[in-house]
Amino acid sequence: MPIPPDVRERARGFLPAGAEIRYIFPASWNESQFFVFAVTEATVTVLVNRLWSRTRPKGVWHVFPRGVRIGPVDTHLIPTFHLGGRTFEVDDEYVSVINACDAELQGAASLPPDPLPDL
Repeated sequence: MPIPPDVRERARGFLPAGAEIRYIFPASWNESQFFVFAVTEATVTVLVNRLWSRTRPKGVWHVFPRGVRIGPVDTHLIPTFHLGGRTFEVDDEYVSVINACDAELQGAASLPPDPLPDL
């Protein structure tokens, strides 16, 4: 399920002026603390939500430079990834978003070759 527009707007409030959200996805820690990851051109901003809420960011937990890799995501049982000394859980549907974030760091070299280059 995509991130609702109201959550995107709340997340924008914690980002620098003019920052454009390129990727955004939710994750949890210990199934009790919920976060929203907002990836911009310059940073990976991890927003902490209100207690037991998945959609109400209340502050910035940590800001990482955009060069940091979020994955790889361990997809055994519950998908998890490690960042900032914590292990986060993410829904299956957001694994591709994390992979896209990391692939963007490597540029065109990480993309598969075009199967039909003459078209």
